Amino acid sequence: MPTNIVVPELGESVVEARVAKWLKKPGDQVNAGEPLVELETEKIDLEVSADRAGVLSNIKHQEGEDVKVGEVLAVLEETSSNGKSTAAPVPEVPKGSVPKAVPSSAEKKATPTAKNVAKAHDVKLEAVKSEGPRVTKQDVLKATAPAPSAKPQAPSPKTNVPVGERSETRERMSKRRATIARRLVEAQQTAAMLTTFNEVDMSAVMQLRERRKEAFTRKYGVGVGIASFFVKAAIGALKAFSQVNAEIQGDEIVTKHYYDIGMAVGAEGGLVVPVIRDADRKTFAEIELEIRGFAKRAQEGTLTLEDLKGGTFTITNGGVFGSLMSTPILNPPQVGILGLHKIADRAVPVNGQVVIRPMMYLALTYDHRLVDGREAVQFLVKIKEYIEDPAWMLLES
Repeated sequence: MPTNIVVPELGESVVEARVAKWLKKPGDQVNAGEPLVELETEKIDLEVSADRAGVLSNIKHQEGEDVKVGEVLAVLEETSSNGKSTAAPVPEVPKGSVPKAVPSSAEKKATPTAKNVAKAHDVKLEAVKSEGPRVTKQDVLKATAPAPSAKPQAPSPKTNVPVGERSETRERMSKRRATIARRLVEAQQTAAMLTTFNEVDMSAVMQLRERRKEAFTRKYGVGVGIASFFVKAAIGALKAFSQVNAEIQGDEIVTKHYYDIGMAVGAEGGLVVPVIRDADRKTFAEIELEIRGFAKRAQEGTLTLEDLKGGTFTITNGGVFGSLMSTPILNPPQVGILGLHKIADRAVPVNGQVVIRPMMYLALTYDHRLVDGREAVQFLVKIKEYIEDPAWMLLES
């Protein structure tokens, strides 16, 4: 009896995917648990595997096609031990179940982009060294980089463009990039977004980090960054101004009394926002470990849908890329997002004297439908107070 291979549940608010690559072709024998097809979603890439052994008999959607949850991707015919079809009844693959892939011993687990790059450069994935559990695009590109040579090398024919020639390339948006584009436009069209700014003296935080960094690292196995300070400060401000930790549902205001803080991180294919659950119950060390783990898994392409689900407030740090000031865009349905920026020495007045201090601009973008300007300004002032005097975070926690 044939088994339908269907698009599994893709997680919160994700209803569509794109067929990135078929790993098997019609007529191929498939083992139970063996990956059949790679799907690309707006959040992560995933593999759909065979629930049982059989022969792939019919592919319903080709590479590049968009599919919805529950749609049939292909049909798998069950076979007996001698390879012939059997009429024994076979249950369909339940929606939401994505069996774990059983990697082939001859091929490393890699992201779809890494496989495409490897194919384009004629590189064998098993020969590529990776720092994480999956081979990434960067790993493949490193493997293809030429060894240093003292002799100048002629440019590749593919990149040798005659002087004066104007060229263009055209490629289809990835599912993630298209979704990011759509959601950013929707956020601007559906929310009354305003941004307020302030600046914060980072001296106290930087001095505390310098004094405690060695002992902290020895004890917890991770360095203390500035992100954990801002997570803690944001939680304190959210407790003081609860409307920033809320969302609008129809004509109702839903205020969250828990603090799931999203941390925006750059990843291959676009920005992702993994979430620190119950961040108010976590220590500085636990927060640092989660943030660094998220950043590493984002680069490896191993974040899960559970990592990205939900969130009541978001923090984004453009300062790691050198941004001095920006206006972050809301991550709906959230009504607030905090933007961090580059720390730069600036001349500021202190007790009647001009001194040089490490300063950072802060930006809070908020939904004016729910958050008034006064509360938004006071929210940033509260964060400024916590960062400039970190002891308050301990006294009020």
